[in-house]
Amino acid sequence: MKHPKVSCASAPPDLDTLAEAPTEDDERAFFAIVSTVLTPEEEARITQPAEVLPRQERVLAVHWHPEFVPMGLIKKRIEATFPACGQSLIIPTQHNEITSYGEFSGVEVDCYSSGFNQKVQLLIHFRTDRLERAGVLKAMLAHTARYRATQLFEFLHVLTGRDEARLNVVASDTGAAEETIRFARLHAVKLLTLLERHQGSLPPDMLKNKLVRGFLDAQRPRYGDRLVARVQAFAQSVKLRVKAQFPMQYFYRATEVIEEARGFGAGVVIPHPEQFWPILLADYDVDGYEVWNPQSQRYTEFLIDTLARKNRKGWTDRKQLVFMGDDTHMSEKLRNPDQSSDKVQREIGVQSAWEDIGIRKRLLASGMDRACVINEYTARLSA
Repeated sequence: MKHPKVSCASAPPDLDTLAEAPTEDDERAFFAIVSTVLTPEEEARITQPAEVLPRQERVLAVHWHPEFVPMGLIKKRIEATFPACGQSLIIPTQHNEITSYGEFSGVEVDCYSSGFNQKVQLLIHFRTDRLERAGVLKAMLAHTARYRATQLFEFLHVLTGRDEARLNVVASDTGAAEETIRFARLHAVKLLTLLERHQGSLPPDMLKNKLVRGFLDAQRPRYGDRLVARVQAFAQSVKLRVKAQFPMQYFYRATEVIEEARGFGAGVVIPHPEQFWPILLADYDVDGYEVWNPQSQRYTEFLIDTLARKNRKGWTDRKQLVFMGDDTHMSEKLRNPDQSSDKVQREIGVQSAWEDIGIRKRLLASGMDRACVINEYTARLSA
């Protein structure tokens, strides 16, 4: 995961002299980004948490992403973070891939809500001893993962200028400088060439939009933070436009995923409340809703009150549980670990909202706390 050592430029780059063909430095940067092999230093970084919480006795973590980090190392980190843990429910939720942590397994599924005409995500959790009954779900996930990976190539298609119309729209909306656009296009061409050259040997989990961010970050030592930061902002705007226009019809419908999950006793939770809270109106067959995560905090108190009201009035067959999601991505601990970004700071099982005085008041009124959710949801998954 380390970027290659290259000399810093003393002057702005002359883009006219830069070839579109990847250089040896580009190859080295590319393989450093897509590598899933951890060095001893990186293994130590994973097992040693930035903060130890000796007084937290309950750990609820049902929305986090191990990515390529070995589960054994993650387990050591969790145990080191919560030395006094006496009650826990810890389930990984890799994007469109089932992973297991002890007696429980999980996945975060991209799917489609026809009622709201938008992509949504579902957290599916179940006992690991039911994996053999999840064959159909695995096939659905494989299809979804393959389709989801095509978004990276559509992103690069636009960024390279092959879809000039969309690129020009983003350039106009953002007011990006010509130098910024040309730099982005040049390195998108390099990255696309490297992907096409090595795609057959790449880990499938690496075919994600974040590969663009990683490849651009690898240019910082040579071209400087200022230019690369501007290019990253422009590329992010292109990515958001591509995601907004990504066709939905090839995703499975949310109802199909839920039906299949329920068929072998899995639990279902709606994550990302800030994006998906209208789904409360759909009355999907779910166990609860994530009312908070590091990037979705705006509607936390509203969502708690809404779930409490639904439970009081008996609007659903089962009590709707309140979940908090730390949404930790473990590879962020290895990518630019010295940066104090939000994603680097996230930790499995650490959700500050449980301790917020105002939120605790609402949780108390709704009959919810971390212990209650752990007990109830564990019982449902074991039924």
